Amino acid sequence: MRELTQTLTDALLEPILARDPAGPRITYYDDATGARIELSALTLANWAAKTANLLRDEFGLTPGTRVAVLLPAHWQTAAVLLGCWWAGVEVVLRPDDDAELALTTAGRLDEVDHITEVVALSLDAMGGPVRDLPLGVTDFATSVRTHGDQFHPRGAGLALDGTSVADTLAQSRESAARQGISEKDRVLSEAPWDTSAEVIDGLLAVYAAGASLVQVDNADPAKRAPRVGTEHVTVSRS
Repeated sequence: MRELTQTLTDALLEPILARDPAGPRITYYDDATGARIELSALTLANWAAKTANLLRDEFGLTPGTRVAVLLPAHWQTAAVLLGCWWAGVEVVLRPDDDAELALTTAGRLDEVDHITEVVALSLDAMGGPVRDLPLGVTDFATSVRTHGDQFHPRGAGLALDGTSVADTLAQSRESAARQGISEKDRVLSEAPWDTSAEVIDGLLAVYAAGASLVQVDNADPAKRAPRVGTEHVTVSRS
């Protein structure tokens, strides 16, 4: 049965890549730094593939492995999550004792020091590495670039915090319908991705609908209304 082998990333990205690979899929703003980064579906998929190859080839993770992701709402986090699901691993959004690998920021390394393998992300706008990492911690920016931007899945385990691929996808589609998101929409969000519900509502629902996301960090209220016009936003969520 396809349900047993199709990954969540395949289910979310395949329709988008088939319909509009070059259109903007995530536009990320950080109002504290002035950064703006935009990725097409194809570029996002390439980053996800590099992440999946990193997990499989460098760390030997197999479908069903549990991976802790402690990252904020960010374009790199979107790529990491999609990469994890392409590799067939289960994402947990906490420093779980059963996780075999953690992906986190340098500021949260102390939360995952009990996990065997740790990858740190700088989330730097220019893709710079994390400086002065402790011995044994892998720098994401340095390592991920060496991996291929195509990935061929070999199966899938649970998707998100104990929920199956099928159920996570169903919840994402239900969230999209509840929020009134369609494939024609450009969704503006300032919400975090700290819980599975927030990831589903803020990220997965957008892609399950085939829509495009404008994600804002450190939001400046004065910039919201102009941004709605500039980015052609059709759906706004706080």
